[in-house]
Amino acid sequence: MPSLEAATSLVESLENPPLLVGELGGHKPCGFDLTNSLAAVALRSDTSRPMILLSTAGTKVLCEAAKECDAVYTACLRNYSAQVRFFAARHRKVAVIGAGTRGEFREEDQMCCAWIAEGLITLGYKPCGEQTVKLVERWSGCPVDALLSSKSVEYLRRTAQLGDLNFTLEHIDDVDAVFALKNGERIINRGSKQRARGVRHG
Repeated sequence: MPSLEAATSLVESLENPPLLVGELGGHKPCGFDLTNSLAAVALRSDTSRPMILLSTAGTKVLCEAAKECDAVYTACLRNYSAQVRFFAARHRKVAVIGAGTRGEFREEDQMCCAWIAEGLITLGYKPCGEQTVKLVERWSGCPVDALLSSKSVEYLRRTAQLGDLNFTLEHIDDVDAVFALKNGERIINRGSKQRARGVRHG
């Protein structure tokens, strides 16, 4: 969802009570079940419930991109290779966008974007601009723990959220699926099959 108001409005329209997940300014919005904690979400057993996701920057960027682009996907370090393969099979042109955090293009976002861009360049795509080339060169071949210098990691340590940091470091490129955004809902693409998982981006 692009805003808290949009997320709240969507809750009222759903028959099955959704799981409200997200943050605004790093804090869990009032009435939400969880922050956007990877480790906490992974522990949930009520996966049949729809999920509404809201974040300060990421979900807003996704919703805005969906207004302008033919296709929009959400990717992360867990599925960057699957995303590259999917793009190569279906799209001649790709824009890789990192939402950033508090106006900064942080290390974890740079790494993921660079690895996806590098995979596409390896398959014959031409980078658009020197900035992309420099970013790919910076992160090419780097171990995942190179992101430990990020302000995001500093924040997780300072706020005793090491579970999220450890989860990230232990789950790199382990998901063979791609997630498309269609009509505000995230759709899982596994090979030639598609199935909705009821995740709404707030």
